[in-house]
Amino acid sequence: MSKNILVIAAHPDDEILGAGGTVRRHILAGDTAHALVICEGVSMRYKGQNVPQAEHGLRAAEILGFSSFEILNLPDQHLDMMSLVDIITPIEERVRRLRPQIVYTHFGGDINRDHQLVFEAVMVACRPIEGYIEAIYSFETPSATEWNAPMRFLPNYFVDISATLEDKLRAFACYESEVREYPHPRSLESLRHRAHYWGNLVNISTAEAFFSWRRIWKDPENGKASHY
Repeated sequence: MSKNILVIAAHPDDEILGAGGTVRRHILAGDTAHALVICEGVSMRYKGQNVPQAEHGLRAAEILGFSSFEILNLPDQHLDMMSLVDIITPIEERVRRLRPQIVYTHFGGDINRDHQLVFEAVMVACRPIEGYIEAIYSFETPSATEWNAPMRFLPNYFVDISATLEDKLRAFACYESEVREYPHPRSLESLRHRAHYWGNLVNISTAEAFFSWRRIWKDPENGKASHY
């Protein structure tokens, strides 16, 4: 049975960095995937510059096969100046409209404050009363997750992306303003190394790593069990 997937990211490009290979694998398996980006990703770092993040995001979404890509355009790096309920409310509305079975979002221990607040908002918007949600996973964001202290990202769920890594890298390359030179963690070469690192931890070639916050194997419906 096909699944409905929702990736909720703080900034344009996070949806690719964190789960691009996994999303592509979902889509190739017949699932439907949606991307919801919370902040515009421009005003803090690229003020006064013509950086078309939305256009880059749409190109990346097309490569991976997202069915929808939406940016809420909340202020970049200023979520901590907003009431948390004002972040939760639009996320909750999209969650209830899209009714995803699987949600991917940020790790709450990232050094980036926007990532932390998006994680908190997602956990509220996806609380267990939304009974269609079967799993919630946190992804890492290179140059934000590994640079924080003292919280550590300790993944317990790994997805083999050997067949989709190159699609992930092509999608990320669409974000021209975000690609860095090696050895920066967001260089294409470093992302490839990272995928091999996570894969090698579990004796496969390449992987994306996640922390599983909630995963429910529901009762069989129509003779089929929900299992992934």
